[in-house]
Amino acid sequence: MGYKKVIIGSVFILFGMLCWSQTSKIDNDLKVGLVLSGGGAKGLAHIGVLKIIDEAGIKIDYIGGTSMGAIVGALYASGYSGKELDSIFRVTDFTELIQDNVPRGAKTFYEKEDSERYALSLPFTNFSVSFPQAISGGQNIYNELVRLLFHVKDVQDFKKLPIPFLCIATNVETGEEVLLDSGYLPEAIMASGTFPSLFEPGEIEGEILIDGGVVNNYPINEVRALGANLIIGVDVQHGLSTRESLSSATEILLQINNYRTVNDMKKKVEKTDIYVRPDIDDFSVIDFDRSNEIMDSGSDAALKTNSKLEEVAQRQNQLPKTKKNIKPLDSLTINRLVIKGNDAYTRGYIKGKLRFNLAEKISFDQLKQGINNLSATGNFKAIRYELVSNGLGTDLVLKLQENPTKMFLKMAAHYDDLYKSSALINLTKKNFLMKDDVASFDFILGDNIRYNMQYYLDKGFYWSFGVNSRFTHFDEDIDFGLIQSNFEVPNDPNIREISLDVTDLTNQIYLQTVLREEFAFTVGAEHKLLRYSTRTLNQFNDEIENELPVATSDRTFFDDSNYYSAYGKITLDTYNDKYFPTKGLFFDSDFHLYLFSSDFNDNFKEFSIGKAKLGSAFSILNNLTFNIEAEGGFKLGTSGVTSFDFVLGGFGNDFVNNFIPFMGYDFLKLAGNSFVKAYSRLDYEFAEKNHFLFSANFANVDDDLFRTGDWFSEPSFSGYGIGYGLESFLGPVQIYYSWSPESDEGNIFFSVGYWF
Repeated sequence: MGYKKVIIGSVFILFGMLCWSQTSKIDNDLKVGLVLSGGGAKGLAHIGVLKIIDEAGIKIDYIGGTSMGAIVGALYASGYSGKELDSIFRVTDFTELIQDNVPRGAKTFYEKEDSERYALSLPFTNFSVSFPQAISGGQNIYNELVRLLFHVKDVQDFKKLPIPFLCIATNVETGEEVLLDSGYLPEAIMASGTFPSLFEPGEIEGEILIDGGVVNNYPINEVRALGANLIIGVDVQHGLSTRESLSSATEILLQINNYRTVNDMKKKVEKTDIYVRPDIDDFSVIDFDRSNEIMDSGSDAALKTNSKLEEVAQRQNQLPKTKKNIKPLDSLTINRLVIKGNDAYTRGYIKGKLRFNLAEKISFDQLKQGINNLSATGNFKAIRYELVSNGLGTDLVLKLQENPTKMFLKMAAHYDDLYKSSALINLTKKNFLMKDDVASFDFILGDNIRYNMQYYLDKGFYWSFGVNSRFTHFDEDIDFGLIQSNFEVPNDPNIREISLDVTDLTNQIYLQTVLREEFAFTVGAEHKLLRYSTRTLNQFNDEIENELPVATSDRTFFDDSNYYSAYGKITLDTYNDKYFPTKGLFFDSDFHLYLFSSDFNDNFKEFSIGKAKLGSAFSILNNLTFNIEAEGGFKLGTSGVTSFDFVLGGFGNDFVNNFIPFMGYDFLKLAGNSFVKAYSRLDYEFAEKNHFLFSANFANVDDDLFRTGDWFSEPSFSGYGIGYGLESFLGPVQIYYSWSPESDEGNIFFSVGYWF
């Protein structure tokens, strides 16, 4: 009985194969070409089409694409399946990729300060303001393409890819079409997708290239020239738009280009054997946030041609099959570093920014971090690189395009309750005296005129050199008792408050070494002219003028001394944002040894001031962040100088000397030569860039807290604040109402813009 079943089954199988062979004609000469048009975000529909092509079992013999079609086509040609591309692109944050936002952790401390001070930065060439060529350099996109295409990094001839491939770019100088079918694949497809005004033009073999869609957005003729005799074409091009649809500069540029391509497509559609046109009219070229919908639209359109696709698969005698899974690059070993195009910046500077050792295994994230470090400097228009096998490992070939603009005009505006209104104008010059250096001068106008001059020579791994000069001035009404406790002034029960004028001129020269971008060690020497004075006492009571420390006809001076010191700093900063951190650690310690003084009050002896701050930020729930910090400072020595005592109160950043913010008290209210402080803040981002804030802080402030042990006792002072924060184009806007259980009065603190 069993033998009969086997015989009958074999007959049916043989009969089926004979019938199939009679009804299906295998075409061994059939060569299928795939053409993928450009279309910005609409090009993501290609991925949906590729999934259906794979399911039908079609073998693609040649691929040609332009712009987004080039990117998707290259990935498919390298061996990724449509399903794999779908998985990759569904979790890709396109906004982050396109905007090229460099992580804060990629910036040196100088660069962090620079980026968190200015609201506007413009190239300033030949004493005239110019504007950038594009919004983005495309660095994040390029990094991702290098990672995804690492498995074909050594294929220089694109015809030797798993599927032969070509793409189209445009020579921006001549307007001519450029066929790219060899070279470094990520670089070629990046050039093909360089949309004008959105991305910086690329350079390949001396040609400046932009988006190929300008001249040929559907390279059907080029794919036929490879040998294809059946074309499957996917068209995601933008048709001519109505006036209502032209809502952005990108859309207008695309409309201008489409005047020609719309007419060209009439002929090209006729040459396409299977024409797929996804329904993408409701999407724009920048709708990357709707990527899932766009990919699904591609699948829907391809399904409508499924019978034709299956017919092609039958002619090829192809059955659906699963492509070999490709694992994107996660680690590598770089044995040799080759740098090209670095005229104004030394090899040591560039290698120092990369921050990894040769011949050691590193993660791709480490490589990307190094590239981001270079990008964060702003010294390079484009950073393109190749990863090439050398037998033992991989060569990293850096091809740098230095930014020709070396001078920048920067501006910012700010208001707060201490410095009042201020407007900043900055002039920055790179390569000021030598390679790798930068000079910057801030001139600040407003209620208090100030300036800040910086010169920094960045030597990467090695000791860098810097010079700072800063002039600060402000005045604040403070309790007369605070002055009496710190300076020798006569007692007058009629005086409760005075207006204290603070003038500070600080000059520093220092050496700094940076271990990664987040950790720095600094040693230096400092000169400081510190002047505390008031007009209040002279105006209030002329009779005590002769009893004051030093009095002129209109001003009383409490200190007017030059101080000379040596100092050291250790700083760790992994906060992802200075004003609204959601993750990271912060540690800053400072030790000053004051050696000499002009001794205005005749009471100087050598003394030291040390202080440190430790903080952490982390998420508790979705959009809810907790920030906690501990801070303290002390004085060593018996000098009678009180000008460097710690004075707590107020709200803000970047105070001079040892003025410390403290919620619940107005500026300059609590004083002592030592203090400890704990601070915490809950930050709820209830809408994008809008924050609800609740803060609490506690402190002990007095003389010699650490000697007496009082620093460990129950806090004597406490304060709370509730407020609102906004991340605006001017910088952070913060409004706080603060109060303290020890006081009947509350305070409102208001700050607009970056602190400087």
